[in-house]
Amino acid sequence: MSNTKVYETGNDKKRRAVLVGAKIGRVSDEDFEVGMYELKGLAKACDIDPVMNSTQNLAAEDSATYIGSGKIEEIKAVIEMYDIDTAIFNNTLSPLQLANLSKALDVEVIDRTGLILNIFAERARTREARLQVDYAQLKYMLPRLVGLRANLSRQGGTGGSLSNKGSGEKQIELDRRKIEKEMALLRRELEEVEKTRKLQRNKRSSAGIPLVALVGYTNAGKSTLMNKLIDEYGGDLGQKVYVEDMLFATLDTTVRKLETTSGRAFLLSDTVGFINDLPTDLVNAFHSTLEEALFADLIVEVIDSSDENYMMHSEVTQKTLLSLGAGNIPRITVMNKAEKLESVDIPLLRGDKIYISAKSGIGIRELVNLIEKKLNESLRLCTLKIPYDKSGIESQIRNSSQVVSVAYEGDGITIEAYLNAENYGRYEEFIE
Repeated sequence: MSNTKVYETGNDKKRRAVLVGAKIGRVSDEDFEVGMYELKGLAKACDIDPVMNSTQNLAAEDSATYIGSGKIEEIKAVIEMYDIDTAIFNNTLSPLQLANLSKALDVEVIDRTGLILNIFAERARTREARLQVDYAQLKYMLPRLVGLRANLSRQGGTGGSLSNKGSGEKQIELDRRKIEKEMALLRRELEEVEKTRKLQRNKRSSAGIPLVALVGYTNAGKSTLMNKLIDEYGGDLGQKVYVEDMLFATLDTTVRKLETTSGRAFLLSDTVGFINDLPTDLVNAFHSTLEEALFADLIVEVIDSSDENYMMHSEVTQKTLLSLGAGNIPRITVMNKAEKLESVDIPLLRGDKIYISAKSGIGIRELVNLIEKKLNESLRLCTLKIPYDKSGIESQIRNSSQVVSVAYEGDGITIEAYLNAENYGRYEEFIE
């Protein structure tokens, strides 16, 4: 069974694409439709105009072309009818399938993995993100050189070819040995970057300031939430992060220091968004970045509560966190964009779940109160007596802990403060 759907389109200058999906085996109709809807969003995020949607049910994929010869002929007809120059598949194609489809359809063929890689290549801003994306692209290209060269040849070597973006025409033309050499160089650079990140992480950890990591599905509003928190508790407006209503608007991990009205300081980290079937190579490439969640004291999962598929989005987030080893870290669930829900009067707090609107700022202070509460659950209220000849410890404790009171007495400085496990061990000799 197959189905063809034509989208309305109004931009003749953009690349025009047919979106192709095959529902194979026991995949539910709902999950399949969500996947195709996301593919449309991914195409738009890559500045492609999806003009047609072609789907079918298959008992099993065709090993040579994924969709079979009959479907190929159907797609070729509509490609000619609608003047389409790109075919995007909502599945990861094997090297053989990519090469055969490129030849049979006579247009550029991109699979879901290749599409996401191109989006990441365009969005990466920091050196670390660019290195990670470059490595993932080369790893993806290596077994697919024949099909990708066919794409490039079909596009006449122009910069408009998606398979040419990010890595560029020169890289696509590299032979296998040169690509392997480039990957080895990138691996060494990434190892150095990871060492630097570990040093930064250890430095933050030694300061004793808790780390709170924002995680969630792409376009759930993590960056908008981070900017609102910076507005209220960050002080420097120049520290804001980029925000755009699109999938994977930002890739670069950002860490900002915030301070609550009670004087409690914590670090807030914004990680790359998740998506269903995020390519394994990208998860591996961004592992050091995603590890920010693994080393967090508290995870704040941001969910677009107005999206009818939010439960599936949350499941994808949970699976990704589990794969990173971050499944047992304390967590708060933020139901964002709740201003769109008629049945909810925001802000609404239900245990460790809070309904807010990051865009309007409703519920931000209540969320910070909840963050403080969760962080305090892992702390111990202690009284410390610091001798005056070691008075420098006072500033260390002030910078790394929530201080309740300080008294300067004849025999030293008495400090009452909440200490995390690391600081408790560090200052145990001064605890009364």
